[in-house]
Amino acid sequence: MLPMRLVESESFTELVNVLEPRYTVPSRKYFSGTALPTLYNDTRRAVEKEVQSLTHFATTTDLWSSRTSEPYLSLTIHFIDESWRLRSYCLQTSYFPESHTGEIIALGLKDALASWSLKEEAMVCMTTDSGANVVSALRINNWKRLPCFGHRLHIAIERSMRDTKIDRAIGVCKKVVGAFSNSWNLKKALADAQTQMKLPEHKLITESPTRWGSRQRMIERFVEQEKAIRHVLGGDKKRRQLIPSWQDIDVLESVSKALSPLLEFTDALSGEQVVTISYLKPVLSLFNSEVLAEKSDDTQLTKQIKESILDYLNTKYRDDNVDDLLSVASTLDPRFKNRYNDDDQMIMSTISSELMAMTTQEESSAPGPSTAKAEGAIAEGGAKGDDDTYEPPAKKTKKSFGSYFKNFVVGLGLLC
Repeated sequence: MLPMRLVESESFTELVNVLEPRYTVPSRKYFSGTALPTLYNDTRRAVEKEVQSLTHFATTTDLWSSRTSEPYLSLTIHFIDESWRLRSYCLQTSYFPESHTGEIIALGLKDALASWSLKEEAMVCMTTDSGANVVSALRINNWKRLPCFGHRLHIAIERSMRDTKIDRAIGVCKKVVGAFSNSWNLKKALADAQTQMKLPEHKLITESPTRWGSRQRMIERFVEQEKAIRHVLGGDKKRRQLIPSWQDIDVLESVSKALSPLLEFTDALSGEQVVTISYLKPVLSLFNSEVLAEKSDDTQLTKQIKESILDYLNTKYRDDNVDDLLSVASTLDPRFKNRYNDDDQMIMSTISSELMAMTTQEESSAPGPSTAKAEGAIAEGGAKGDDDTYEPPAKKTKKSFGSYFKNFVVGLGLLC
């Protein structure tokens, strides 16, 4: 995004004159005082009209800081429209300078829903991170909270990395990557070494401190190019001390082996056009039985990392309220049904009660999918409906969770 004063700059004016001499660019005041407010008001009215009469919706909220350390509170709504499409709108990102206590956040979230005329009782759940103040806010409002799986996975991995051997090895890795990033001669020497050793001609990757995935990609690339890195550093007297020891390489290989299977799960979790809640219980089961299960050739460190991640995730998802919500979601997914439930009778009773409650409501004016359609889809095990009304989902570039289950589970005969 560029500032609105750009339209008054000399270079932009000259560019427009070259493109169309007859056109006069409106002033900055026009855009700030007329065009943008009109666009905002029109868009808000359209979104309000769509969301105000929803009978069911979910939300996501997050407290975050800008680059200038200004605090903001965001609220996003998720719902399914009449055409059975998953829709999401970021309703607002509000400046939130008040003290971030649970009580104040609770009031801020209530005000956010009220400003869009959204009914609290229609909100199925709110997805948040694991911040104690946000957890407290939802408890105060008596709202059902769904912990963000991606955030919990991040915390689980960060906890598993608390080891002096890992800290040292990653520190060595960062120094080496930094040296290559800041030296054109080293980059050129690395490319030559890759050609000579017939290694993939890949550049080293720099870690982003807030994303465990970027660190894992840095480690994977480092291990892949270890021979070329040794060759280049060995020929540079000034940087020869950066050559990693065999102990550091062993640690990095152990970390990479433990975390590599998890890397693409975070990409699948970030999809906005597919519902992922029904996958959470199956994914946890998959982690325990396959992805993070101990292998005979695992090093002791790899086993330690896997055990730490599983212990954290299994402990955090034992909460009864969260488990019930995840069980209902996976049961309604025809790919999983009741395969991952601990108490089938209770879950089916919960689903039946909700369906009965829905049938007693007057939904003639509701914009969401009708109860009859929902009941029909459930009764038919998720049937697609008439051929002339069903629209296949758009192609996605990211891998979906389904692809992982096919790779890991179909061979075991666990999916229909």
